[in-house]
Amino acid sequence: MQRKQALTGNISKLRQYCYPPKSKFCVNMTTTIRTVTTKKELKRFARFNYQLYKNNPYSVPDLYSDILKTFDKHRNPAFEFCEAEFFLAYQDDKIVGRVAAIINHRANKAWNKSAVRFGWIDFIDDIDVSRALLEAVEQWGIRKGMKVMEGPLGFTDLDAEGMLIEGYEELSTMATIYNYPYYPVHMEKLGLTKAIDWVEMKLMVPEKLPEQYEKIANIVSRRLNLHIRKLKSVKEIKRTGLGYKIFELVNEAYKPLFGFSEMTRGQIDQYINEYLPILDLEMVTLVENEQNEPVGVGISMASLSTALQKAKGKLWPLGWWHLVKALFIKRPPVLDLLLIAIKPEYQGKGVNAMMFADLIPIYIKKGFEWAETNPELEINDKIQGQWQYLESKMHKRRRCYKKELMDS
Repeated sequence: MQRKQALTGNISKLRQYCYPPKSKFCVNMTTTIRTVTTKKELKRFARFNYQLYKNNPYSVPDLYSDILKTFDKHRNPAFEFCEAEFFLAYQDDKIVGRVAAIINHRANKAWNKSAVRFGWIDFIDDIDVSRALLEAVEQWGIRKGMKVMEGPLGFTDLDAEGMLIEGYEELSTMATIYNYPYYPVHMEKLGLTKAIDWVEMKLMVPEKLPEQYEKIANIVSRRLNLHIRKLKSVKEIKRTGLGYKIFELVNEAYKPLFGFSEMTRGQIDQYINEYLPILDLEMVTLVENEQNEPVGVGISMASLSTALQKAKGKLWPLGWWHLVKALFIKRPPVLDLLLIAIKPEYQGKGVNAMMFADLIPIYIKKGFEWAETNPELEINDKIQGQWQYLESKMHKRRRCYKKELMDS
């Protein structure tokens, strides 16, 4: 009896956090869709999910200044090859949903398709709202000559993508989307189907480096004449042009992955200038060949999830302190594996073991207990296989949906 009561209590607690409180706008209200046309409306668009997930312990807010820059046509280099429209849903003059409609012309050309993406979609639990939002994307895409709708996707592969369908009780990361469980229910009711899934792994940091990684790393290093390079400073990265080489490597490695479009020089400049300075370079590892050219890169950092929650997604007045503290002073027990990329001709040859043989002792020294991967395509056997020597668990799954568009 006690066990049944405890179980019932846990389920009630989970539902309390994973489902928002019922809104007075959920029943028998007319939904109006308005295109975002002013800076004030764009700020409301950016803030809507902060309100919807205000008391949810698993959702991690975007950094507000960064997300505004992402939506700004003059500051986001992705607008060199993308076009977008932003929509807000209203009921009784209250915002009850949002969605971005995006066409990535570079990706469409690379994948030979005519797709409009929907991204940054959030809505109350009202099917009329989600329907109206997606219809706005559909109609905009049809007017632009698109044949299929896909999402959630961002401007590029480095934006958050995929709707969470498993793992609602797991803390999100700064690079991923958290959504309530009713979201995918709405997608299916509205006729969207699975395009592809990503999974996220929880990896335990071992007490010592597994012998298999060390053994494979030594063999691969000798056989392929490879070596590890550690970065000393951001100045070094910029002065030597190494930053461009790293991101060109990422372009090569990620080119075959679903929906990927190669990063432009403008995007690479942005990543180098804005994101490299916040990295602990000890947790970045390069594998180079005899010519000192990078053939593999692994980038990781302390998780900022809890820090962003404390900061409420804002740097000022004290949000910056929570982020600095998590990065460099009192690190959380979890780290994020942001990126692993290996040149295609070196994939499947054990290069990743060299990176892990270098990084795992660093994770142990810094006191991390476990690591969280970024979303990995479920069909990517190579990336899944690299965790075989670690205690691991698939604890989240997210989905990209699709729908064929019919021109009425």
